[in-house]
Amino acid sequence: MKQRFSSLDVKVIAHELNQSLTSLRVANIYDLSTKILLLKFAKPGTKKQLLIDIGFRCHTTEFARATAGLPSAFVSRLRKVLKTRRLTSVSQIGTDRILEFQFSDGQYRLFLEFFASGNVILTDAELKILALSRNVAEGEGQEPQKVGLLYSLESRQNFLGIPELSQDRVHAALTAAVEKASATKANNSKMNPKQGDVLRKCLAVSITELPPVLVDHILQANNFDTSLKLETILADASLLSNLTENLRKARELLESITTSATCPGFIFAKKSTQEPTRQENASKAKLGLLYDDFHPFVPTKFEKNDSIEVLRFEGYNQTVDEFFSSLEGQKLESRLVEREAAAQRKLDAAKQDQENRIKGLQNAQSENFRKAAAIEANVERVQEAMDSINGLLDQGMDWVDIGKLVEREQRKNNPVANLICLPLNLAGNVISIRLSEEDEAESEDEDPFETDDSDAESDDKVSAAKSGQKASSNTIVVEVVLTLSPWSNAREYYDQRKTAVVKEEKTQLQADKAIKSTEQKIKHDLKKVLKQEKALLQPIRNLMWFEKFYWFISSDGYLVVGAKDKSQAEILYRRHLRGGDVYCHADANNAAVVVVKNNANTADAPIPPATLAQAGQLSICSSEAWDSKAGIGAWWVNANQVSKSAPTGDILQPGTFNISGEKNFLPPGQLVLGLSVVFKISEESKAHHSKHRFQDKTGTGHTIEKQSVSSVSRAEGAIADDDAQEEPISTNGGGESDDGGDESGHEDDDEQPARANPLQGEDMVSDTPQLPNADASKDQIESNIASLDVNEESDEGTEDPGATHSIADTMETSAEANTVSNSTSKGNTHSESSKPKRGQRRKSKKIAAKYRDQDEEDRAAAEVLIGSAAGKQKAEAEAQAKLQREQEMELAKARRRAQHEKKQKEVAQHEEKRRAILEGADVDGDDEEEHRAPIDQLVGTPRPGDEILEAVTVCAPWAALGRSKYKFKLQPGAVKKGKVVKELLERWRADAGRKGAVDEKSTDTEKMWPREVELIKFLKPEEIVNTVPAGRVRLVVVGANSGSGKGGRSSGGGKNQGKGGKRR
Repeated sequence: MKQRFSSLDVKVIAHELNQSLTSLRVANIYDLSTKILLLKFAKPGTKKQLLIDIGFRCHTTEFARATAGLPSAFVSRLRKVLKTRRLTSVSQIGTDRILEFQFSDGQYRLFLEFFASGNVILTDAELKILALSRNVAEGEGQEPQKVGLLYSLESRQNFLGIPELSQDRVHAALTAAVEKASATKANNSKMNPKQGDVLRKCLAVSITELPPVLVDHILQANNFDTSLKLETILADASLLSNLTENLRKARELLESITTSATCPGFIFAKKSTQEPTRQENASKAKLGLLYDDFHPFVPTKFEKNDSIEVLRFEGYNQTVDEFFSSLEGQKLESRLVEREAAAQRKLDAAKQDQENRIKGLQNAQSENFRKAAAIEANVERVQEAMDSINGLLDQGMDWVDIGKLVEREQRKNNPVANLICLPLNLAGNVISIRLSEEDEAESEDEDPFETDDSDAESDDKVSAAKSGQKASSNTIVVEVVLTLSPWSNAREYYDQRKTAVVKEEKTQLQADKAIKSTEQKIKHDLKKVLKQEKALLQPIRNLMWFEKFYWFISSDGYLVVGAKDKSQAEILYRRHLRGGDVYCHADANNAAVVVVKNNANTADAPIPPATLAQAGQLSICSSEAWDSKAGIGAWWVNANQVSKSAPTGDILQPGTFNISGEKNFLPPGQLVLGLSVVFKISEESKAHHSKHRFQDKTGTGHTIEKQSVSSVSRAEGAIADDDAQEEPISTNGGGESDDGGDESGHEDDDEQPARANPLQGEDMVSDTPQLPNADASKDQIESNIASLDVNEESDEGTEDPGATHSIADTMETSAEANTVSNSTSKGNTHSESSKPKRGQRRKSKKIAAKYRDQDEEDRAAAEVLIGSAAGKQKAEAEAQAKLQREQEMELAKARRRAQHEKKQKEVAQHEEKRRAILEGADVDGDDEEEHRAPIDQLVGTPRPGDEILEAVTVCAPWAALGRSKYKFKLQPGAVKKGKVVKELLERWRADAGRKGAVDEKSTDTEKMWPREVELIKFLKPEEIVNTVPAGRVRLVVVGANSGSGKGGRSSGGGKNQGKGGKRR
């Protein structure tokens, strides 16, 4: 079985990785074990995972693996240097088994060695080693490797270039091999290897750019006899020419393998006679195949082998990943099976111990009964033996002498001495007697026709011997107490038998409980051990486009998506807000922007009120209203009422939107969320389920219209008011509302009273005043926009999108007036200060006369002496610095002006595009259809016969989870959501281990199914935490939340936890 990369594998993998990983950034680096690393690469819309088994393999993987809790020192060093750096190239060093990864255009280089014990070496641009997985000492043909030294590339195989493949080169290689073989043969008289191996090794050593497996394939395909001796090939010019031509074909095949972006791969598997393993996945290795080898082509030796099955894969990374992941999965599974087998052996041992106890008590009963019966049947003999020993003791004979006396009497065939068994236990006042279990009278009646004939007397000895053998076979050794009578000794044995009967009854009653307790203990220990074991490999789940947002499917079947921050709010507005959708928000700090996606086939149908209420509840629960437990109502508008640009043409801040028209306010709802698991089913299983808005495309709108007549009237009224009167209102993704807290511009203010929000800070409200001329023409607005002073807005660093043109013009006029007045006052001051004071003119004349004969050089020298030159130079430097600052400010103004104009142009183009999309035109073929979520495949409760593919966690308002099988209620509390999520997963896993909770046939929808338990087992707390919009929560268990059909149970545990639904 193939275990590590060859030079051909390194070449093909380097080619594919260079195509797939280049331009991606290193997201993080992890330890999977002491020899396996995992590098995660990512860029917007693309994520890749690179698995590095040091010295063996390197490839991208599609399977999720458990990472180490803490990174090693080497991984920490790699993270510090390479994290967030862009991968610029992946290449092979010459033709050696070394991969080179260059980051940041060669600023850092990572080398992977796949020979010997392998190594991972990080260097800088000058090849100075910064970190490495293991230090290498200096040896023969090996330079030392440690931190601080230079990594040598010149000694690598064909690093300076691949030499030309000519006949002379082949001839020289064969000649060198013959000379080496002759020298070796002279020194060592071992058996010669096969000629085919000699030619193969010779070419592998000399023609290093061609892998041996590729050379073998070409030679076998062209029917070249590899068993020829090297001397024969050298002597025949045609054979040498044929060999050279075949090697050229091998080089052409090698170059052709890496012509495309992805190279096909082939796995060669042996057919197995074993039963398929229990792991359920798409791997063909589980279908009775044992993976043995893989190559980027099909060698000739495998084409003609019927016992080998060839499996083709599109990419070589996929091929290698499937090969090694299958082996890894089998090892993990065998380890888990061994753990379970060990636990089963412990349980069987416990059951066997209970059976042995009961069997021992039953044997004790029969043994005591036999002893008591034997004493009763031989009372006289027992009495004689007891009297004889007691008589000797009464005479004061020593215990040792008594034993010797009994032994001498037994040699004399004394019948009483023969009953006594040695050694004697006189210290315990007990002796052992061998008794027959049959009555002596019965033995006498065995032959009722006995006579005194002489013939019968001759057979007395024979019959006596037979009866003695029979008696010895039916004897039993009984211990009797010398101070008790034979009957009392028999009673003692009967009492012991009764005690054993009572013990047997009690043991039998307690056996089931003891076995059950032992089984629970063993299962607990097994779970504790399995928790430390790595989980079986699971394919990485491809996330749907909406999973990076807050999302849920409403009770009416609509997809509701919420933004986690302002950048996601921009993405929702630009990419996913389409005609027929609804924009929902709340006047609270940090409230999420929520978009309700309408059905594309019935875009004109209104959204049901229940879905609108649930969307508003999600926006409220994500705001500060959750922590303060304040009941605040959200509001919603249609998609055509939302825009990114203010009426003045100014750019709104990211996450801030302009709302025109009337808001539709929703009543305050309960602050209750639900955490649930939904399952993705296959396309074939969708027939078992029906969603509200997918049953009938033509009748859906009519059905919804009956349910929400008031909502339709409000929507039509809002659309009608858009033409008559526009009221621009700015909102942002952080819960900010720019309407000043009221619906300004309505004629009837009593119908829409102002809403005061206690959570909305004063700094979060930015009013957008009504323009003085709201019905101005488009040309006038454009001329007003062009008249704005962009420089002043950029210098201030703030934008007031609601500022009117008159205010800006007034500010400009006042600024100009202030400038003129300041310059006039400065001019007057300068004219007044230029007049000389009294006495200064005469003093100036004296100074001029004094220094009349002084030239410029003398004046400069005098200024240096008195220090006036330094002040002059300083003044000149300050003036030059001031001029430079002014120039930089002008450049910054110009740059900001260009950026501002560019942003305005982008906003205008995007608004035109949105206007065209809302009118029904698809401008540039948006990818919304490509990424449209298959929400009809997400079900809360699978039906019998469904094929469950994936498990997805979702956090939604509690009213939207009515059909979910697994759900927990979340309310405002003081516990961190991470702790609650871990407790929730532990509850689900504990419920799965409870007796009767899992339906093995997967028919009872009230119980847990094995496939559901398997998918829930692999859920990670980190993934679930990101779906919860609230920070601190309280977990409440209500109803059959675990799928086991049990009633309500409260959350958590501990000493403060009581029965009856107590919550935390």
